[in-house]
Amino acid sequence: MRRGYVLLAKHKHRKEGRRATSSMMSRPIEHSQDAITAEEMAGATAVPSTTLTEQEVPKQNNACIILPSSLLRCQGLTLLTPIVVTTLMSPKKVKPPPAPPPEVAPRHPATTATTFLGRKGLGAYIASPEPFPPSRVISYSEKFVVINDLYPKSSVHLLLLSRDPAKTLLHPFDALGDKDFLAEVQSEVSKLRTLVAKELRRRYGRFSVQDKAREQAMEADSLPSEEQLPLGRDWSKEVVSGVHAHPSMSHLHIHILSVDRESDCMRHRKHYNSFATPFLIPIEDFPLPPNDRRRHPGREGYLHSDLKCWRCGKNFGSKFARLKDHLAEEFETWKSE
Repeated sequence: MRRGYVLLAKHKHRKEGRRATSSMMSRPIEHSQDAITAEEMAGATAVPSTTLTEQEVPKQNNACIILPSSLLRCQGLTLLTPIVVTTLMSPKKVKPPPAPPPEVAPRHPATTATTFLGRKGLGAYIASPEPFPPSRVISYSEKFVVINDLYPKSSVHLLLLSRDPAKTLLHPFDALGDKDFLAEVQSEVSKLRTLVAKELRRRYGRFSVQDKAREQAMEADSLPSEEQLPLGRDWSKEVVSGVHAHPSMSHLHIHILSVDRESDCMRHRKHYNSFATPFLIPIEDFPLPPNDRRRHPGREGYLHSDLKCWRCGKNFGSKFARLKDHLAEEFETWKSE
């Protein structure tokens, strides 16, 4: 019996290795002022599920077999040139090549995982918000898209994204320097602050002492109108909105979130300080004067400052785990106020 031998096209394999290494080295490196992690950048966009069928490659004798590119993916990296495996067997009559596979229609841009990567992940929502579920994209118009943050830093955390091609890739300091555009953004933020306040009341009103009379009125046999209901707690005071002095994502986005900082995605010091220090600049403070200290977050050291409770002001230094436990206690107290 003759033995078959499998030979790898080594020069092509080495070329692929160099390409993969080059691709990984070209990925964005986290800047010292980034509050986002590599994991969050990699998953910045929740891609709608799609199903693609790989064409099965028939086995051939004395032929080159091209492995499907999907088999070569590793941690989201796709090798651009297939690896060729040559099989040498006992001489046989060469079979004719199979018929070419039918053409597959191109995927929708918003559902292509490689369309918007890393820091440009928010671009998928801006370019085509329609395929995303309501749990991710809350609303959209010709000018703006509103989404739930994929990695929220509070119990309620929204992002307002601009669809203006002249503004969406600008730094917030530059984009919000346009007074007309700033007025549009502030108007949208005002509406979203009201939306977040209503969601806070829906979630936590039953725990709040200030909302007790209102909750009781809503449970009555004859439901009163909104005007007749007790005012209850002013949840709009529990909402903050603004932009980061050094955004971690390329596309312009404005944060609208509750003050509680209660989230499993709040995982380290930079996460917390990016929302608990002047690193988050309130949208109503724009346009910023040229000499505003918040224009230089690195020099001011906001992200590396001591960890202080947003509610009681207690200083935890660099002890994030202790702060995290304290925040869980404060969250329960805050809800009950």
